[in-house]
Amino acid sequence: MDELDQKLNATFDGKVLRKDLLHRIKKGTNVPTFVLEFLLAKYCASNDQAELDAGMEAVLSSLQENYVRPDEANAAQSKVATKGKHRFIDKVHVRYVEKEKRHWASLENFNSQRIAIAERFYRDNDRLLEGGIWAEVTLAHNDIDEDDYAFSIEDLRPIQLTRFDFQRYVEGRTAFTRDEWLAVVLRSVGLEPTKLSQRVKMHFIARLAALVEPNYNYIELGPRGTGKSYFFSEFSPYATLISGGQATKATLFYNNNRRKVGLVGYWDTVAFDEVGGIKVRDPDTIQIMKDFMANGRFSRGAEIIADASLSFVGNIDVSVQQVVNSNEHDLFQPLPPELDLAVMDRFAAYIPGWEMPKNSSEYLTSNFGFITDYLAEAFHYQFKHTNRYEEVGKRIRLGKSIEGRDEKGIKKTICAFLKILHPHGPPTDDEFEEYVAYATECRRRVKEQMNKRKPDDEFARINLSYFKVSGEEVVVFCPESKDAAATQQPARRRLSQAKEPSVAAEVPPPAQSVSSVVAGPPAVSPSFAAFPVATVPAVAELKEQHFTILYGDTGYSYESIFGPYLQGAGAVVIEDPYIRLQHQIQNFVRFCETMVKAGTVKKISLVTGYDDKNQLADIAEKFEELKQSLMELDVELEVKLNPNIHDREIRLDNGWIIKIGRGLDFYQKPGGRFEVGANDLGLRKCLETKVDIFRT
Repeated sequence: MDELDQKLNATFDGKVLRKDLLHRIKKGTNVPTFVLEFLLAKYCASNDQAELDAGMEAVLSSLQENYVRPDEANAAQSKVATKGKHRFIDKVHVRYVEKEKRHWASLENFNSQRIAIAERFYRDNDRLLEGGIWAEVTLAHNDIDEDDYAFSIEDLRPIQLTRFDFQRYVEGRTAFTRDEWLAVVLRSVGLEPTKLSQRVKMHFIARLAALVEPNYNYIELGPRGTGKSYFFSEFSPYATLISGGQATKATLFYNNNRRKVGLVGYWDTVAFDEVGGIKVRDPDTIQIMKDFMANGRFSRGAEIIADASLSFVGNIDVSVQQVVNSNEHDLFQPLPPELDLAVMDRFAAYIPGWEMPKNSSEYLTSNFGFITDYLAEAFHYQFKHTNRYEEVGKRIRLGKSIEGRDEKGIKKTICAFLKILHPHGPPTDDEFEEYVAYATECRRRVKEQMNKRKPDDEFARINLSYFKVSGEEVVVFCPESKDAAATQQPARRRLSQAKEPSVAAEVPPPAQSVSSVVAGPPAVSPSFAAFPVATVPAVAELKEQHFTILYGDTGYSYESIFGPYLQGAGAVVIEDPYIRLQHQIQNFVRFCETMVKAGTVKKISLVTGYDDKNQLADIAEKFEELKQSLMELDVELEVKLNPNIHDREIRLDNGWIIKIGRGLDFYQKPGGRFEVGANDLGLRKCLETKVDIFRT
């Protein structure tokens, strides 16, 4: 233990954990960090190595016994039926079925949509109905034949602290300097601060802002693999991560039919993953979003007030330096057209994701940090019960270019930094000015992009500034665009011109290297032609993709995921150990149909597994039928059975490799044969899984 570890253990005994323990068990499991640390805190609250080793064994045993893996749902159901009851660790969802006038629960990996649940559970935990919660849940088997369900929830305990003493947290903070506390926070989220520059540390703290400051809206665009969505999927039980396909007004804001507020009424933070893929069919959704982002309220027959912050994260696949030096493009380029200037103006900050390091074990800490759930509770308490806006307003002096939304965004960013780093009281003048400078830069980045888009001077006052205690006025610049004339003095043009295809030759080279960018990692630098242009053939637009399909998502058919990459492929190899059950083989038939539609595939090779000889005979018969069917279409099917296969991978002979965490079996079981999505997989709800598409 280093000196900071010793101080942290002495001050917050029982609330801290060695973070390398998490790294040791995190790999190979799809359980969120706060769930794993809940178990580690339960069994590994010791510095004695022997006790730690025994605790790790207990955690691994608990996961082995109680965590249901997606491919073990049938075995889990059998265990409950045989034993009468069993306790699981899983994410629990509850839905109301209007036709039956009752609520049904489901576990993500248990593969049953009709689990009986008592009213007291969802009455006391609203989030069960809106996104679901991770919990220790005891399932009991129902032996009554007349009932229309086989399982019921006997006990449910959310995985989070039952009590939190904020005053004790504040008192503990007084024992640390600002820089020590900054290091503690970063170690608590798994990062080693000694490996990061001060600027990158500030970026990571800014990512946490939406978890402590209500009605705080920010955007971060950057390369893949930098952990943009981590804090919302792994760190806090009070945040939810949704995909663009879920951005409906009923889901997000208010369901008129049920007279019920949406996600913004139940979660501290609602994060939009892959924001570039947001599809909004109803324009009313965007208008409500604008109202909500502006003041935390909207009207849907009655006025609704909620505190949720909105986070927008996504990828930017272009050279940042080329963009800032381009007269045609800006750093909001990946956003869909629905997110217009009015939405952009409501962003308090734009975090430069291109300066963030790629996820790597070299940045992970092996030192002590807070138990994730403890820090999440501290943030949640401040989100709900503390307000630092007046304190900031009394200390800050902003320049004349700062306008209404600039001022609000800057102040709210500073409030978030104070809550995270100074929950005990005010910072020093130097620390406060550091936060003001950072917040001003992040708001300027928003305004610079809007100024490039607007044909008039509405957003032209981009030289945002603040005054130091000494009275000196400081104009803040963004490192990537400080010397880019195309950003600082953009040429005015008609909006319609911005939509015309750009010509690479028209993009001026960077005027010079920007020295201030050295503070962070280099900008991403793929070809500028990565922008989609309507005149380029579809095949030329194919690029690597890495994304997550979330539980309950729709819109992911085999054709939409694989179709474009099958063009030109003559042979396809599928390795998937779980093409053996009836529904799994039916899914494989659908995938074969997708390959047939591609028109060029002539050979399909499947490597899969089996459990026993009886199953082997059954699946062999089904594959033979499929083989004969494909033969009539001049497509050869080769099936190899390997009981030891584990990995899932699809290889195309045109160079593309597609990996899906759950293989082809990532769809939820439909509620009935006559339910929408029973036949069209594009409308079928999905299970959570990761998709990676890349070239060899």
